[in-house]
Amino acid sequence: MSDLFKTPACSAAHRERVTDPSVDPPAVPLDRYRIIADGFSARVSGIPGDDPRWASPAPCAGWAARDVVRHLVEAHGIFYGLIEHDAGVEMPSVDDDPAAAWAAARAGMEAALGDPDVAEREFDGTFGRTTWGASIDRFLTGDVLIHTWDVARALGLDDTLDAAEVRRMLAESSELDPAVEARMRQPDVYGPAVELPDGASDQDRLLAFTGRDPRV
Repeated sequence: MSDLFKTPACSAAHRERVTDPSVDPPAVPLDRYRIIADGFSARVSGIPGDDPRWASPAPCAGWAARDVVRHLVEAHGIFYGLIEHDAGVEMPSVDDDPAAAWAAARAGMEAALGDPDVAEREFDGTFGRTTWGASIDRFLTGDVLIHTWDVARALGLDDTLDAAEVRRMLAESSELDPAVEARMRQPDVYGPAVELPDGASDQDRLLAFTGRDPRV
Protein backbone atom coordinates (compact mmCIF):
# COMPACT_ATOMS: atom_id res chain seq x y z
CA MET A 1 0.00 0.00 0.00
CA SER A 2 1.28 3.46 -0.86
CA ASP A 3 2.53 5.56 2.04
CA LEU A 4 0.00 8.16 0.94
CA PHE A 5 -2.86 5.93 2.08
CA LYS A 6 -1.29 5.56 5.54
CA THR A 7 -1.48 9.27 6.34
CA PRO A 8 -4.12 10.49 8.85
CA ALA A 9 -5.46 12.94 6.26
CA CYS A 10 -6.48 10.09 3.98
CA SER A 11 -9.80 8.70 5.19
CA ALA A 12 -10.96 5.12 4.74
CA ALA A 13 -13.67 6.42 2.40
CA HIS A 14 -11.04 8.11 0.25
CA ARG A 15 -8.94 4.94 0.06
CA GLU A 16 -11.98 2.91 -1.02
CA ARG A 17 -13.05 5.41 -3.67
CA VAL A 18 -9.62 5.76 -5.21
CA THR A 19 -9.20 2.02 -5.59
CA ASP A 20 -12.77 1.15 -6.70
CA PRO A 21 -13.81 2.76 -10.00
CA SER A 22 -17.30 1.25 -9.72
CA VAL A 23 -18.21 3.62 -6.87
CA ASP A 24 -20.56 6.37 -8.01
CA PRO A 25 -19.65 9.99 -7.21
CA PRO A 26 -21.95 11.74 -4.73
CA ALA A 27 -24.64 14.06 -6.07
CA VAL A 28 -24.47 16.70 -3.33
CA PRO A 29 -21.93 19.49 -3.99
CA LEU A 30 -20.65 19.48 -0.41
CA ASP A 31 -20.13 15.71 -0.40
CA ARG A 32 -18.34 15.77 -3.74
CA TYR A 33 -16.14 18.69 -2.70
CA ARG A 34 -15.26 16.99 0.58
CA ILE A 35 -14.19 13.76 -1.12
CA ILE A 36 -12.02 15.58 -3.67
CA ALA A 37 -10.57 17.82 -0.97
CA ASP A 38 -9.66 14.68 0.97
CA GLY A 39 -7.39 13.72 -1.88
CA PHE A 40 -5.65 17.08 -1.99
CA SER A 41 -5.30 17.19 1.79
CA ALA A 42 -3.76 13.73 1.77
CA ARG A 43 -0.91 15.07 -0.34
CA VAL A 44 -0.16 18.37 1.39
CA SER A 45 -1.08 17.87 5.05
CA GLY A 46 1.85 17.60 7.40
CA ILE A 47 4.43 19.01 4.97
CA PRO A 48 6.19 21.93 6.74
CA GLY A 49 6.28 25.28 5.02
CA ASP A 50 10.08 25.16 4.79
CA ASP A 51 10.17 21.73 3.15
CA PRO A 52 12.23 22.11 -0.06
CA ARG A 53 9.68 20.07 -2.00
CA TRP A 54 7.38 23.10 -2.07
CA ALA A 55 9.79 24.65 -4.55
CA SER A 56 9.73 21.60 -6.84
CA PRO A 57 8.39 22.24 -10.35
CA ALA A 58 4.75 21.33 -10.97
CA PRO A 59 3.32 20.14 -14.30
CA CYS A 60 1.74 23.60 -14.74
CA ALA A 61 4.32 25.64 -16.64
CA GLY A 62 6.14 28.11 -14.42
CA TRP A 63 4.57 26.82 -11.21
CA ALA A 64 6.10 25.10 -8.21
CA ALA A 65 4.17 22.91 -5.77
CA ARG A 66 3.55 25.95 -3.56
CA ASP A 67 1.98 27.79 -6.50
CA VAL A 68 -0.57 25.01 -7.00
CA VAL A 69 -1.78 25.58 -3.44
CA ARG A 70 -1.72 29.35 -3.95
CA HIS A 71 -3.88 29.05 -7.05
CA LEU A 72 -6.51 26.96 -5.28
CA VAL A 73 -6.60 29.22 -2.22
CA GLU A 74 -7.07 32.25 -4.46
CA ALA A 75 -9.70 30.43 -6.52
CA HIS A 76 -11.75 29.80 -3.38
CA GLY A 77 -11.69 33.54 -2.69
CA ILE A 78 -12.74 34.36 -6.24
CA PHE A 79 -15.82 32.16 -5.92
CA TYR A 80 -16.81 33.88 -2.67
CA GLY A 81 -16.62 37.14 -4.55
CA LEU A 82 -19.27 36.00 -7.01
CA ILE A 83 -21.90 36.33 -4.29
CA GLU A 84 -20.05 38.75 -2.00
CA HIS A 85 -19.80 36.13 0.72
CA ASP A 86 -17.45 36.57 3.66
CA ALA A 87 -16.10 33.15 4.57
CA GLY A 88 -14.90 34.48 7.91
CA VAL A 89 -11.70 32.43 7.72
CA GLU A 90 -8.32 33.68 8.89
CA MET A 91 -6.05 32.66 6.02
CA PRO A 92 -2.45 31.67 6.78
CA SER A 93 0.19 32.75 4.28
CA VAL A 94 0.81 30.28 1.47
CA ASP A 95 4.42 31.41 1.48
CA ASP A 96 4.81 30.52 5.16
CA ASP A 97 2.64 27.39 5.36
CA PRO A 98 0.94 26.08 2.21
CA ALA A 99 -0.68 23.15 4.03
CA ALA A 100 -2.25 25.42 6.66
CA ALA A 101 -3.47 27.83 3.98
CA TRP A 102 -5.13 24.98 2.10
CA ALA A 103 -6.72 23.61 5.30
CA ALA A 104 -8.21 27.03 6.05
CA ALA A 105 -9.52 27.45 2.51
CA ARG A 106 -11.07 24.02 2.62
CA ALA A 107 -12.72 24.61 6.00
CA GLY A 108 -14.27 27.83 4.77
CA MET A 109 -15.60 26.19 1.61
CA GLU A 110 -17.13 23.26 3.47
CA ALA A 111 -18.85 25.64 5.87
CA ALA A 112 -20.22 27.70 2.97
CA LEU A 113 -21.43 24.67 1.00
CA GLY A 114 -23.07 23.33 4.15
CA ASP A 115 -25.09 26.53 4.61
CA PRO A 116 -28.20 26.49 2.35
CA ASP A 117 -28.44 30.28 2.50
CA VAL A 118 -25.04 30.43 0.82
CA ALA A 119 -24.98 27.32 -1.35
CA GLU A 120 -28.42 27.93 -2.85
CA ARG A 121 -27.89 31.63 -3.51
CA GLU A 122 -28.48 32.44 -7.18
CA PHE A 123 -26.30 34.62 -9.39
CA ASP A 124 -25.65 35.20 -13.08
CA GLY A 125 -22.69 33.00 -13.95
CA THR A 126 -20.67 32.54 -17.11
CA PHE A 127 -23.21 30.07 -18.47
CA GLY A 128 -26.37 31.74 -17.19
CA ARG A 129 -28.37 31.86 -13.98
CA THR A 130 -27.22 29.26 -11.46
CA THR A 131 -26.75 28.63 -7.77
CA TRP A 132 -23.44 29.19 -6.05
CA GLY A 133 -23.23 25.57 -4.91
CA ALA A 134 -23.81 24.32 -8.45
CA SER A 135 -21.07 26.63 -9.71
CA ILE A 136 -18.63 25.27 -7.12
CA ASP A 137 -19.60 21.76 -8.15
CA ARG A 138 -19.16 22.48 -11.84
CA PHE A 139 -15.87 24.35 -11.73
CA LEU A 140 -13.96 24.52 -8.46
CA THR A 141 -14.30 20.90 -7.34
CA GLY A 142 -12.99 19.64 -10.65
CA ASP A 143 -10.16 22.15 -10.44
CA VAL A 144 -9.15 20.71 -7.07
CA LEU A 145 -9.20 17.20 -8.54
CA ILE A 146 -6.91 18.05 -11.46
CA HIS A 147 -4.55 20.08 -9.29
CA THR A 148 -4.30 17.13 -6.92
CA TRP A 149 -2.40 15.39 -9.68
CA ASP A 150 -0.23 18.48 -10.20
CA VAL A 151 0.74 18.80 -6.56
CA ALA A 152 1.29 15.05 -6.18
CA ARG A 153 3.67 15.08 -9.14
CA ALA A 154 5.51 18.10 -7.79
CA LEU A 155 5.86 16.64 -4.30
CA GLY A 156 6.81 13.17 -5.51
CA LEU A 157 3.71 11.47 -4.10
CA ASP A 158 1.15 8.97 -5.37
CA ASP A 159 -0.77 10.73 -8.17
CA THR A 160 -3.75 8.36 -8.34
CA LEU A 161 -6.97 10.37 -8.49
CA ASP A 162 -10.47 9.50 -7.30
CA ALA A 163 -11.64 6.98 -9.90
CA ALA A 164 -15.35 7.83 -9.73
CA GLU A 165 -14.73 11.55 -10.18
CA VAL A 166 -12.30 10.91 -13.01
CA ARG A 167 -14.98 8.88 -14.76
CA ARG A 168 -17.58 11.60 -14.18
CA MET A 169 -15.37 14.43 -15.44
CA LEU A 170 -14.24 12.42 -18.45
CA ALA A 171 -17.86 11.75 -19.43
CA GLU A 172 -18.71 15.43 -19.06
CA SER A 173 -15.72 16.46 -21.16
CA SER A 174 -16.90 14.29 -24.04
CA GLU A 175 -20.26 16.09 -24.04
CA LEU A 176 -18.95 19.65 -23.98
CA ASP A 177 -20.28 22.06 -26.55
CA PRO A 178 -17.38 22.92 -28.91
CA ALA A 179 -17.84 26.63 -28.22
CA VAL A 180 -17.59 26.03 -24.47
CA GLU A 181 -14.51 23.86 -24.91
CA ALA A 182 -12.88 26.54 -27.05
CA ARG A 183 -13.39 29.07 -24.25
CA MET A 184 -11.73 26.68 -21.82
CA ARG A 185 -8.63 26.26 -23.99
CA GLN A 186 -6.92 29.51 -23.16
CA PRO A 187 -3.80 30.47 -21.18
CA ASP A 188 -3.96 29.50 -17.50
CA VAL A 189 -7.00 27.23 -18.00
CA TYR A 190 -6.68 24.24 -20.36
CA GLY A 191 -4.00 23.84 -22.99
CA PRO A 192 -4.43 21.93 -26.25
CA ALA A 193 -5.53 18.34 -25.71
CA VAL A 194 -2.69 15.79 -25.72
CA GLU A 195 -2.93 12.79 -28.03
CA LEU A 196 -2.48 9.47 -26.22
CA PRO A 197 -2.17 5.95 -27.61
CA ASP A 198 -5.12 3.57 -27.61
CA GLY A 199 -5.73 1.86 -24.29
CA ALA A 200 -4.85 4.86 -22.12
CA SER A 201 -6.48 4.83 -18.69
CA ASP A 202 -9.43 7.05 -17.81
CA GLN A 203 -7.19 9.17 -15.59
CA ASP A 204 -4.60 9.66 -18.32
CA ARG A 205 -7.32 10.53 -20.85
CA LEU A 206 -8.80 13.14 -18.51
CA LEU A 207 -5.41 14.68 -17.85
CA ALA A 208 -4.68 14.73 -21.58
CA PHE A 209 -7.99 16.52 -22.17
CA THR A 210 -6.82 19.29 -19.84
CA GLY A 211 -3.57 19.68 -21.78
CA ARG A 212 -1.41 17.64 -19.42
CA ASP A 213 0.79 14.80 -20.62
CA PRO A 214 0.71 12.06 -17.96
CA ARG A 215 3.63 10.30 -19.64
CA VAL A 216 6.04 13.11 -18.76
